[in-house]
Amino acid sequence: MDELVEWLGAQLDEDERIARAAGGDAWRRQEHASDTVAIYDSKGEPVVYDEGWPTEEQRAHIAAYDPARVLREIDAKRRVLRDLASAEVALRATEPGRGPHELMTGATNSWRAVVKVLAAVYADRPGYLAEWRP
Repeated sequence: MDELVEWLGAQLDEDERIARAAGGDAWRRQEHASDTVAIYDSKGEPVVYDEGWPTEEQRAHIAAYDPARVLREIDAKRRVLRDLASAEVALRATEPGRGPHELMTGATNSWRAVVKVLAAVYADRPGYLAEWRP
C-alpha cells in the first residue's frame, strides 16, 4: 500500500502543478451568446475563445472543472491519504485479538479500499499497477 500511496501522491502533485500553472482560478462561462470568449478566469481574462467551439455542454464542463475545483479535489484526496496513515498508526498501536485491533483492521482496510478507488482514476498514467485495481 505504501507504494500506491506514494504513487498517488505524485499524481496529485502533478495535478496540482497543472492547476496552479493554469492560474488556480475559478472559471466562468460567457454571459452573452454574442461574446467571442467562451470561458473567463476569475480576473475576467479570457481562457477559451468561442469561434464556434466549444459547444455549450463543453463550456459547462470546462468551467465546472476549473483549476480551483481541481485544487479542492486534490486537497480532499490528500485528506483521505492522511486518514489512511492515521488509521495505520492506530492499527499498529492496538493488540491483535482485541476488540480495538479488529475495529482498526476494518477501518484501515476500508481506507485502503478508498485509496485504490481514488488511484484508479489515474490508471492511464505511467506506473499504475494492475494489482491496485479496486
